[in-house]
Amino acid sequence: MLLAPDGPKAPKAPRRGPAGVWGRARGIAVALAVLLAAAITMAALNSGAHHGYLDPRSADPYGSRAVAELLKARGVTVRVVTTAREAADAAGPDATLLVTDPDLLGESQRRTIRSAIDLSGGRTVLLAPGPAGLPDLAPGTQLRGDAPEDNLDPACTLPAATSAGRAGTGDGYRYSTGTGTGTNTGGATACYPSHGYPTLLVLPTGTTGGDTVLLGSETILLNRSLAKEGNASLALQLLGSRPDLVWYMPSLSDTDPDAAGRQDKTFLELIPDGWNWALLQLFTAAALAALWRARRLGPLVTERLPVAIRASEATEGRARLYRKAGARDRAATVLRAATRERLAALVGVPAAQAHDPAALVPAVSARFPDGTRENLTALLFGTTPADDAALVALADHLDALEREVRTS
Repeated sequence: MLLAPDGPKAPKAPRRGPAGVWGRARGIAVALAVLLAAAITMAALNSGAHHGYLDPRSADPYGSRAVAELLKARGVTVRVVTTAREAADAAGPDATLLVTDPDLLGESQRRTIRSAIDLSGGRTVLLAPGPAGLPDLAPGTQLRGDAPEDNLDPACTLPAATSAGRAGTGDGYRYSTGTGTGTNTGGATACYPSHGYPTLLVLPTGTTGGDTVLLGSETILLNRSLAKEGNASLALQLLGSRPDLVWYMPSLSDTDPDAAGRQDKTFLELIPDGWNWALLQLFTAAALAALWRARRLGPLVTERLPVAIRASEATEGRARLYRKAGARDRAATVLRAATRERLAALVGVPAAQAHDPAALVPAVSARFPDGTRENLTALLFGTTPADDAALVALADHLDALEREVRTS
């Protein structure tokens, strides 16, 4: 509580209406607005190149923009489609159809893609088909579990594999045609075996010139691993054997609800990377703003009161607060401390020793001929009064002691 002695009126305080509040907060509001606009702009710019997993437009480590750009440089036209009907319509003898996630397709979409495989006469690349999509899209093949190794040797006569050499086709599925585990079984070509079963299987289709490629891992198409081993060579040869490449990324309407449920993602995984960076920047900016504003915190300083308050009114107000709270201990402590400080100045005791009984009590006792030191100690450093009446009596005794010292 701020106290002011009686005297002339203090200057009129500045107006504290909406205009005053806006004047104080205007700088902070402008800074936050600039930071928010910058964060949104950066997020929009960054998210433009982040379209998701295996997306040929994405420059993320798990995107496939690098292989798409290499294919375009070789004269291959890359077209992204999101529905099975679009993919089937674009398939043909001069096109390669890449299905990025066969297991997500619904039953009708799998039938559409299977029909395109049988009739197009082109190449279809099924990327890591599992137990959900394999029976419909590649009948007669079987899933043989996971391939524990990352990089494998070709171990086959397929030209694309022999020229690429060792590649990252492992760490995914293994397959077989059900007729054996060799490299040329039942008209199929099996490459990159892991523990006896291939991770790349090329199956002939009923149409002349057409084939279906089962690739057990998507590693060779990812930006982060394209430059390793023979991944780039193998990817370009598998996807660039024809002038057109149809890149089929199943949309939500094409996915099987049960399959989509098995691949649920967390909330943070669904947020594009650009927005994650924007949120991080906003939190950092907020922390810096808090630190900047916190520099104003420091020791308390006196302020000019907008109005003059009589000392007696402030004293009575404080006394009522003590009484309402029942704080006799605090009130007695304040009364004794103030008396000790005034007595110390009267008897010549340094202010630093005003609250030391060994220094103050003898000096005060010297002012009285009878030397009532024990009574002085109890009065100036005694215990808390038991009730309000005792507190009032303590105040009276302290006043009487101070008057006697002043007149002695």
